[in-house]
Amino acid sequence: MSPPEMAMTNDDAKETDEFQKGVRHLLENGVGKLPSKYVLPLSDRPSVDKEQPTVAKSSLKLPIIDFAELQGPNRSQVLNSLSSACEEYGFFQVVNHGIPIEVIRSMIDVSARFFNLPYEERSKYMSSDMAAPVRYGTSLNQNKDAVFCWRDFLKLVCHPLESVATYAKETKYLFLRIMEAILESLGLWGATKDDRTPENDETLKQLDGGSQLMVVNCFPPCPEPDLTLGMPPHSDYGFLTLLLQDDVEGLQIQYKGEWITVEPMHNSFVVNIGDHLEIFSNGRYKSVLHRVFVNPAKLRLSVALLHSLPFDYMVRPSPKLIDDANPRRYKDTDFATFLHYISTCEPKKKNFLESRKFT
Repeated sequence: MSPPEMAMTNDDAKETDEFQKGVRHLLENGVGKLPSKYVLPLSDRPSVDKEQPTVAKSSLKLPIIDFAELQGPNRSQVLNSLSSACEEYGFFQVVNHGIPIEVIRSMIDVSARFFNLPYEERSKYMSSDMAAPVRYGTSLNQNKDAVFCWRDFLKLVCHPLESVATYAKETKYLFLRIMEAILESLGLWGATKDDRTPENDETLKQLDGGSQLMVVNCFPPCPEPDLTLGMPPHSDYGFLTLLLQDDVEGLQIQYKGEWITVEPMHNSFVVNIGDHLEIFSNGRYKSVLHRVFVNPAKLRLSVALLHSLPFDYMVRPSPKLIDDANPRRYKDTDFATFLHYISTCEPKKKNFLESRKFT
C-alpha cells in the first residue's frame, strides 16, 4: 500500500471514529455542514414524497384517551375509543394520567443535564454491548447503520434499576392499567374478577415483572435537516411504548400511506403499539411505522419507555384470538431472537416483525 493510500485509510478510520462519538460531539467540535455519513438517499429524505411533496408538513391530533375517565363510570365508552385508536392509528395520547408534573419535569431536566455533560463524562457510558444495562450511543444501530441518524441516546434497563426509580415506577403503573384496558378491549379481560381467566391474570403478572427499557433521545439542531432523519422509519419491539416529549415537533407516524407530524401536547404521553402486542393480538392491533425529523434551530428531547414481558419469556399469540377464521399468524419470539436479528442485519421498517410471520 502506498503512503497516500495508507494516509487516506487512516483519515477514514479517524472520521468514522468521530461519528461513533455522537452528534453532540460533532456539534461541540464546530461542524457546520452535514457530514456525508448522515446524508440519506434522495428517496428516504424527510421532505421527499413522490406523490405529495408537502405531506411531511401535515399535522395530526392523535385520539385522546382520558385515563381518569378510563377508571370511572364511562369506562366502556373510553374502551371503545381505545379499541378504535389501536385499530386505526396504532397510536394515541393519554391525558389526566395522574403522574405528578414534578416527576415529569424532573425526568426531562435529568435528561437535558446528561446530554449537557462534557463528552468525557458522557463517554463513560458508551458501549457496543446491546444488552448493557446502561448504554450511551448514537444513530439507531451504530454497529450496522450504513447511513447514520442525527440522534444520540441513553438506554437504561429500568426494571430493576434505581437511577430513575420514581419516574419508572409511576409509568409502570400507568402501563399496566392501559394494558388491562387493552386486554379488555380484545375480549381477554373482564371488568370484574369473575370475567378474568388465569391465563390473562398470568399475562398481567408477567408484564408487571417484565422488561422496562428507557431510551432518552437527544436530537440536536441539524445544519441540513432536509437531508437526514433523527430516526428512520421503524416500529417498536415491545408491547407498548410510552413516550414523553418536549414541545418541539419531530415525531411522525405513517397514516394511510402518508407521513403525518404528531402535534406535541403538554403533560401527555404518546402511546404506541409495539411488535409484541401485534403478535399477542394475532394482528388485530398492529405496530405502526414512525420516524423523527430534526430541526435546524432547536434541540428536541424525548423519553421513550418500551414495556414488554421479561427478556427471557416467549411472546406468542393469545390462544383466545386464534380460530378457524383467524388462524395463527406469528411465530413465538423473545428478546434474544430480536437482539440476534439486529446484530446480524441492519434493522429497517418492520423487517423483524415480518421475519416472525408465518408465510
